[in-house]
Amino acid sequence: MIFRQLFDQQSSTYTYLLADGDTREAVLIDPVFEQTRRDAALVDELGLRLLYTIDTHLHADHVTGAWLLKNRTGSQIAISAASGAEGADRYLSHGDSIAFGARQLRVRATPGHTNGCISLVLDDETMAFTGDCLLIRGTGRTDFQNGNPHALFRAVHEQLFSLPENCLLYPAHDYRGLTVTSVAEERRFNPRLGGELCEDDFAVYMTNLGLAHPRQIDVAVPANLKCGVAASDPSLTPQSEWAPLTYTFAGIWEIHPQWLEEHLQSVQIVDVREPDEFDGPLGRIPEAKLISLGSLAKRAAELDKERPVVTVCRAGGRSAQATVMLRQAGFEDVANLAGGMLRWRAEGRVVENGSL
Repeated sequence: MIFRQLFDQQSSTYTYLLADGDTREAVLIDPVFEQTRRDAALVDELGLRLLYTIDTHLHADHVTGAWLLKNRTGSQIAISAASGAEGADRYLSHGDSIAFGARQLRVRATPGHTNGCISLVLDDETMAFTGDCLLIRGTGRTDFQNGNPHALFRAVHEQLFSLPENCLLYPAHDYRGLTVTSVAEERRFNPRLGGELCEDDFAVYMTNLGLAHPRQIDVAVPANLKCGVAASDPSLTPQSEWAPLTYTFAGIWEIHPQWLEEHLQSVQIVDVREPDEFDGPLGRIPEAKLISLGSLAKRAAELDKERPVVTVCRAGGRSAQATVMLRQAGFEDVANLAGGMLRWRAEGRVVENGSL
């Protein structure tokens, strides 16, 4: 099985990708709106087919990426039937299963943080995804969205602490950099409901937390009630349609060599190799301007911010870093030549000064 744990720093949200290694069918748990590019790029790079996005509950601290991913990949949206959300393709109830290839996630209702919270347990009970129900040495809050500390205490003990002790638990959030825990650890060490603490202890604890409301609640909840539907978001697409670009999981916009060869006059080509490479046997792309990576920050002002920039190097690594530097310098339309001059020459594209 393929498994990836992804993180959104702004909301401290974990998103989880699971896929069957044979069929390449995948599911994505708790996607974040602003991370749609990242998640879709990972799915593409791993050669997966995204069947479902699953939200463990109606989030109050970020907008789900479910709708955007559905539009991009054709995935279906799944969420609890008790969530109150509109526009999902599948509404989940306790005992349901979500299949991806030969694997399954089994739904357990775990209300209390909200009344529509679910946890997802892998078929062999080695992993469970707890949403905001059970966090690492903590729990989700219970003071809004029909939260109930008594319901949450019972849900954790009946649905999660009943799993095997070595079952790994993956929460939807962590604010201290912790990534995973286990049933045995939380049964013993969770300071809110582990050990000998009883339901009344927990209820009093939660009632007196005195937390401020999440900063994004007024935006996130209405959007999530519609499964993240949005007309558009400029942060998720290139700011201009100057070329067909591909976004990589590494966070780099890339351009295809064929398009570049056909549009050499319409872009600025910046070769970030060293001078001996620029004049060496691999040759150089016609119209390319040599600005070695080490001097790019100082010489970026030589480029026109109104014209798109394509960066190139030997294999695409240094030029990928160059795109990051140029964006930091205020250039909006920037792309890396994927594969660099090695790919350019392998495809037989036009060069100057080459001898291979």
